Amino acid sequence: MTVYLVGAGPGDPGLLTRRGAALLARADVVVFDRLVAPELLSMAPADALRVDVGKRPGEDVAQRQRDINALLVEHGLAGRTVVRLKGGDPFVFGRGGEEAMALRDAGVAFEVVPGVTSAFAAPAYAGVPVTHRGLATSVTVVTGNVRDPEGGGVDWGALARAGGTVVVLMGMEHRAEIAARLMAGGRAPDTPVLVVHQGSTPAQRSVRTTLAGLDAVELGPPSTIVVGEVAGLELDWFGRGPLGGDTVFVTRAATQASPLVDALAAAGAQVRDLPLIAIADPPDGGEALRRAAGAVCAGAYDWVVCTSANAVERLVGAVRDGRELGATRLAAVGPATAAAFESCHLVPDLVPAEASAEGLVRAMPDGPGRVLYPGALTVRPTLAAGLRAKGWEVDHVAAYETVTRGPDEADTALRGALAESTVTFTSPSTVRAFVERFPGLVPGVVACIGPVTAEAAADAGLAVDAVADEHSAAGLVTALEARRRGRGPVPA
Repeated sequence: MTVYLVGAGPGDPGLLTRRGAALLARADVVVFDRLVAPELLSMAPADALRVDVGKRPGEDVAQRQRDINALLVEHGLAGRTVVRLKGGDPFVFGRGGEEAMALRDAGVAFEVVPGVTSAFAAPAYAGVPVTHRGLATSVTVVTGNVRDPEGGGVDWGALARAGGTVVVLMGMEHRAEIAARLMAGGRAPDTPVLVVHQGSTPAQRSVRTTLAGLDAVELGPPSTIVVGEVAGLELDWFGRGPLGGDTVFVTRAATQASPLVDALAAAGAQVRDLPLIAIADPPDGGEALRRAAGAVCAGAYDWVVCTSANAVERLVGAVRDGRELGATRLAAVGPATAAAFESCHLVPDLVPAEASAEGLVRAMPDGPGRVLYPGALTVRPTLAAGLRAKGWEVDHVAAYETVTRGPDEADTALRGALAESTVTFTSPSTVRAFVERFPGLVPGVVACIGPVTAEAAADAGLAVDAVADEHSAAGLVTALEARRRGRGPVPA
């Protein structure tokens, strides 16, 4: 039995640590705060219990914390793997110490997984280092609750005299009093101040002012206040690039999302993972594929044609060594599938100029002969029918099954963001999963990796805004960049 106190970071899901992600992937219970990024919850197993313990304005905070402590102890004593997902770092104004003490006193094993605190991340995302040679050699992080009912108030006068950078968390409600106390302690009224709202998230907003002008800043919580000479620096970088400022959701399976996520991030987009599907073994556990792979190794097939990286990986995984595929010729539907072959040290003999089933049929020579077509459990009939029309005997074998991920606790919160953001679809299955999970919801921008997916989106009632000419992650990003410039393909 172990309870893990995991720092979720300041808001950007990409700032979760690898340790935190690994623990989420095997959690039985996830106990999360109000400000935790919704997509982090989808990293937990589908059957994990998700418990929202976020504190709300007007609540009895002390009693709420006692309830959270008791909840963690209860699940820990029951022998469950519990991830307590806390915004920022658990031990930086996160009451993580109180939770650890409760677990220790109850005899429950626990581990602390530090996170990236907004005290440093929010200024960094706004282009301000909290220390800088010649400007600040120290930084102090304080709570902005000037009337802390539990004691331990801040000596603002001492802070003012100490110099350096002052970072205030949870301080917007009392910003006028904070500024007045710092100025009374000796800080100049024209001292630079930076206020960052929802730092590191797509909703980030920054306001630069002075101590004298801090009261006039109308940004609500959560906001980070930075006081000191460093706040006058403007090393802006966040939101730059062709897709800077855009929020883009990636709906493909988590195991396949990395190339698209990386390409979008490199273009400046704020990328949010929303895996709507998962890749699973076919109902027979892969037995038919193993038999077919053995037949390929024995020379029973003239060609193996693959239309996805999943098919390539499953096929090669069914043999001891890819070289055992022998003289059988290999065909890949497009560059992404070809790259999957190449990653297995295999060079496809055929990659059509048009990355589609229709293009592959046209590029294939005429039969006779035998073709193995490993693919999803359910596939479009286009490829097999087209090859048979050219004289080939085609055996379609289920190499994997695409399964839909069910609703999540965070779906209600996600709907608003999805309606204002770009949602990428990389297969008809992702379209179907989206429509089933978010009925009636229309994304701000719909982007599809190719015409087949675009057709599925249109059939589902989604107006398609961008379609990739090259059916790959890079092609999809290029289509979005072209649309951003106002000249991208917009299907009727």
